[in-house]
Amino acid sequence: MPLTETIHRPTLHEELVERLRNLVIEDALKPGEKVPEKYLCEAFGVSRTPLREALKVLASEGLVVLQANRGARVATVTREELEKTFPIIAVLEELAGELACKNLSDAEIEKIEKRHATMIKAYRVKDRKAYFQANQDIHNALIEGARNDILETHHRLLASRVRRARFMANLSDDRWAQAIREHEQMMEKLRVRDSEGLGKLMKIHMMNKYAAHIRALNVVSEDAAED
Repeated sequence: MPLTETIHRPTLHEELVERLRNLVIEDALKPGEKVPEKYLCEAFGVSRTPLREALKVLASEGLVVLQANRGARVATVTREELEKTFPIIAVLEELAGELACKNLSDAEIEKIEKRHATMIKAYRVKDRKAYFQANQDIHNALIEGARNDILETHHRLLASRVRRARFMANLSDDRWAQAIREHEQMMEKLRVRDSEGLGKLMKIHMMNKYAAHIRALNVVSEDAAED
């Protein structure tokens, strides 16, 4: 795991939570692995107290599991959790797409267009990290554009639990290319404010991510059986 620069104090808690979250989501900290608190404290230039406070946030998001007197371990994404969570998120995103088409301003849609262009550029150079960030920005903008606080709150709580799965689901070149095609179609619907069309595409897009991750889990299971 590469070291990173010291965190600036004014935004210590928020930045520490975000960096730890990214280490889990981007697979720098592996599922089931013990969180190396001493190493991370030295890498980030913080004491154990703020680090453990940040780990509590990640535990509430389902990304780590706190163990009494034994620190924390990275949570393992289970098939059962994905089966229960993804369909609900897909329905929430379908509704968000419908509402966003009606409520987003032209200026907001233009910003989403720019993020889409950034995402396409990242895809072409195979920069997965930049791609995922732009992808998340687009989905977040559509969720916020729904102008529904209850939808946004429930989506945020559920999405945090499968965010790592969504990142890893684009490992396959075929799935990545498919995801790009789906986003192109989504943008076409957004441009003409086809609320029903965008909603349906967002639901399909999410369930395709789910199917991709299930396939990835099956491959891992088969490899483990062979070992």
